[in-house]
Amino acid sequence: MIEYFNSLEQRPLERLAFLVGGMLLLWLLEGAIPLLSLQYKKNKLRHAGINFSFTLIHLIIHTGFAVVIVLLSDWSRAHNWGLIQWLGAGTLGAILISFFILDFFGGWLVHLVQHKTAPLWRFHVIHHSDNNVDVTTGLRHHPFESVLRGVFFLAGVLVAGAPMYAVMIFQTALVLATQFTHANIHLPRRLDAVLSYFLVSPNMHKVHHHWQQPYTDSNYGAVLSIWDRMFGTFMKLEPNQIRYGLDRYYPNEHDEHFGRLMAAPFREMKDVVHQKPGVETNPQQQVATTTPIEATAK
Repeated sequence: MIEYFNSLEQRPLERLAFLVGGMLLLWLLEGAIPLLSLQYKKNKLRHAGINFSFTLIHLIIHTGFAVVIVLLSDWSRAHNWGLIQWLGAGTLGAILISFFILDFFGGWLVHLVQHKTAPLWRFHVIHHSDNNVDVTTGLRHHPFESVLRGVFFLAGVLVAGAPMYAVMIFQTALVLATQFTHANIHLPRRLDAVLSYFLVSPNMHKVHHHWQQPYTDSNYGAVLSIWDRMFGTFMKLEPNQIRYGLDRYYPNEHDEHFGRLMAAPFREMKDVVHQKPGVETNPQQQVATTTPIEATAK
């Protein structure tokens, strides 16, 4: 297994198979056991086409980062740099240390920073603007955000001194977890709750996509849920109370307009409140839930 993952970076088609295979399986499950009844602007295929456009750009950018990751991983080993080298960790230790550190830097921390830094939030809005969260939403990131996530991931590789097999094991898990947590699938309530004690479960991540704060600013984890529990950013909300999209910054009716989405971070984002079906808007509550970051980003 170590040898397989150590050279997986050199076999892009196999890496792509994890992405495509997982997505197809979850796509089928969404039809069989949906969590919510989604209302696409036209149809599910068109919605997927918009998200796949962002996904393709994301994959191209991270293919470039892959070269840097290999160089950085080799440099860390050659110069005895990183926690793995300093602790003299064996193979299992290297996998575990890399997994936790890469998930912290490339999953939880970069996500938190995007929500708490106004200029970065402008780009992350594109991910949250999706009114129909499904398996295709997972890699719906603006190109600038993809670059930022790559930089944080490199920082994690450097801190851990992660060998390539450990990096590839985590990246494979991250791809599958991202699809799983965004997929519109219904899991037994108890199973989802048990999973959420250590891993990010589908229901847990859907809370993060709720249209209103403070829920939007919670559950930042990518694979592991321990960071949200540890740092007090874990929140719960019943699935039948969840409404996707944004209550400000980007018009919900344009959540499938690729050109507008690409240009949105560079335009003035107005504080537009959108009424959601079945949700009553309380203006006083809107003001109360506006954070300093939102005030800065207006």
